Amino acid sequence: MDISQTAHRGGVATYTQNLSEQLAKIKDLEITYFYSSLRKPYKGKLKNVKSYRLPPTLFEMLFNRWRNVSIERFLGPIDVFHSSDWVQPPAKAKKITTYHDVIPLKYPQWSHPKIVSVHKRRLYLVEKEIDQVIAVSQSTKQDLLEISNIPEEKITVIYEAPTANFKPQISRKVEKFRKKYHLPQRFVLAIGGVGERRNMKRIKEACGDYPLVIAGVSIPWLKYDELGLLYSSAQVLLYVSVYEGFGLPILDAFASGLPVITSNVSSMPEVGGDGAIYVDPLDVEGMKKKVRVIMNDKDLRVEMIKKGFEQVKKFSWEKCAQETFEVYKRLVKS
Repeated sequence: MDISQTAHRGGVATYTQNLSEQLAKIKDLEITYFYSSLRKPYKGKLKNVKSYRLPPTLFEMLFNRWRNVSIERFLGPIDVFHSSDWVQPPAKAKKITTYHDVIPLKYPQWSHPKIVSVHKRRLYLVEKEIDQVIAVSQSTKQDLLEISNIPEEKITVIYEAPTANFKPQISRKVEKFRKKYHLPQRFVLAIGGVGERRNMKRIKEACGDYPLVIAGVSIPWLKYDELGLLYSSAQVLLYVSVYEGFGLPILDAFASGLPVITSNVSSMPEVGGDGAIYVDPLDVEGMKKKVRVIMNDKDLRVEMIKKGFEQVKKFSWEKCAQETFEVYKRLVKS
């Protein structure tokens, strides 16, 4: 399994880290991990990691363009290779990959042209060579069916889970955290991101007079222990992206006891289920009304927190790993 994405930050890194750790616990699976990064040596706890101090751009050229070296040259004989979302190396083994979203392919205007070209090259290889694709949501699967030639029988949906073991925090810790980052007593939380996808302009307008804290903008990107405190400090998560392949912050908020307002498009209703309040991400007035209600209706807040706890129980990394292992076994037997 390629775990090179753990050198970076974001949803793909979270998926790779959590899935690889859970796969390592499966007794019937012998797994070797491939890791490449020039600036960040591997410092994780996984065993059987073959690490290379080489830049990802070199492997992108080696595996996606030149294609004269197989992954077995780095890992030895293997039955299945689970690639990242960046490179698709040649292999004698059965090949599986995970698609977290199709942003560079479906919405190229939101990505740098170089990223778009990399993903177009890789999609060509996936269509030509892949044995199985994991999509992290039904929405992502549908996107793949629309923009690619991958047959439906080769796509399996396996859900992600919360970023970490989040839970509601005690008030003393929350107050200490608030003081450290100079946060208001009551605020709306949003998650920052690159480009227009996270809908920040409309979010800022929708919050009106309510204080808005944007993770990664008005507060730095936090480690997991403090991220849980951030969720517990807020009154509501306003996560109204225009598009998400999955939407991990929805589950993170549920686990932390934080009500969620999210978009009624893409994968977000699939992840939020009955636990979230939904709104058209292009409807600023609709957002304003939902924010006002959740900030002022204590009974509704209690109800939404309860529903969020129930919804998040449906997702776990153990389940994700077991379902992924079943795909591996199916490929070996085919």
